[in-house]
Amino acid sequence: MRLEGRVAIITGGGSGIGQASAILFAQEGAFVALVDRDEAGLRATRDAIGATASIHQGDVADAAFAQATVDEIATRHGRVDVLMTSAGFSVGGTVLTTDPADWDAVFRTNVGGTWLWARAAIPHMQRQGKGSIITLTSQLAVAGGKGNTAYIAAKGAIISLTQTMAVDFATDGIRVNAIAPGAIDTPLLRRSFARHADPEPIRDASRNRHAMKRFGQAEEVAQTALHLASDASSFTTGTVMPVDGGWLAA
Repeated sequence: MRLEGRVAIITGGGSGIGQASAILFAQEGAFVALVDRDEAGLRATRDAIGATASIHQGDVADAAFAQATVDEIATRHGRVDVLMTSAGFSVGGTVLTTDPADWDAVFRTNVGGTWLWARAAIPHMQRQGKGSIITLTSQLAVAGGKGNTAYIAAKGAIISLTQTMAVDFATDGIRVNAIAPGAIDTPLLRRSFARHADPEPIRDASRNRHAMKRFGQAEEVAQTALHLASDASSFTTGTVMPVDGGWLAA
């Protein structure tokens, strides 16, 4: 098993990519600490995993919650080997139509929820001399997109944050990499389509934008996360790894 004996923290573990990654990590031998604001989702993920998971309900953008949770996990298990920051939030809108409060909320969850958990986990990884941090950006941060300004800008910031963390902590044995999924069939994607008065044409256009002419599955992204979490990627840091069905190539 590729993660046997390791401890992983996954934010956004109650659904979508975070949930699929948590289940896969546990199957590969990791103890998984699940973080989300959705208690029902957390319990569903833990039920799918069993005793090798714990649940931690709260707001990923709350600095005190992030620090206390990471410290608790490190104290209880003696280490933190993997951090995957999957929690995400999106609202529609252009620069002109995005409400400032929505802009702040998107950055608070996506960027703040990446920074704060990395900030809490890195000292533990430094003491170990080893660790892997996996962030979630988007193919839209590279290609651009319509009507989702705050989310796309936040995902672009995560790329920059990932790369600078990778450089800052490479000599500590900490690897930091980003996954850039395409349109993945998750609750977040379904909610984004539901914002439109007539979602079906938007859904079709998104599906057909991929060279593979389909949406991705959360389990497919989880396989890339497993690679980045494991020693198979021991010489990989500062990368942005697309899992996008050919969106960026098309």
